[in-house]
Amino acid sequence: MRGSDSGAAALLPQSLYSGSISNPEKSYHFEIVCSLREHADQLQTLIRSFGPDAKIVQRKSHYIVYIKEGAQIVDMLNIMGAHVSLMNLENIRIVREMRNSVNRKVNCEAANINKTVNASVRQMEDIRCLRDTVGFEQLPPNLAQIARLRLANPDASLAELGEMLAPPIGKSGVNHRLRKLSHLAEQVRNKAGEPRV
Repeated sequence: MRGSDSGAAALLPQSLYSGSISNPEKSYHFEIVCSLREHADQLQTLIRSFGPDAKIVQRKSHYIVYIKEGAQIVDMLNIMGAHVSLMNLENIRIVREMRNSVNRKVNCEAANINKTVNASVRQMEDIRCLRDTVGFEQLPPNLAQIARLRLANPDASLAELGEMLAPPIGKSGVNHRLRKLSHLAEQVRNKAGEPRV
């Protein structure tokens, strides 16, 4: 191992130590195996002098100096002059981070779709309740209008419903009206003693 900290380097024994990096496709793990705790402590101090936060764990009769953070392993490879391995690791890290980013976006989108579908189902239940009990004719015109639109367009987003109105209104305006309908439906159910499913 090369470095500018000649004092720390001088403390290390003049012998070779073996180490390894785990398959970065699965996890990030860099380790060097030392036979003595004193050597592991000295190696940890040397590595930390360059920045990476090396830790030590005992495994049977050996002491393992390890790093588990991807960026720090990249730094370590750079310090050691292992530039080909560094580039290979960086390529894998980039692909993994992109894949994780895509997965997060897909999960978020799926959650939003589920939320929208569930909200639409509740809105439809509330509107049918009002239609079958009070009747749309008894509702304020703006609420009756959005109630009919929602029944006719169960899959439409709030923004799409707003654009269908004349004059068009924004998403928050549509949401406000649908909330009022839900509140009215809840009042009807409470008067009738009907529990909401």
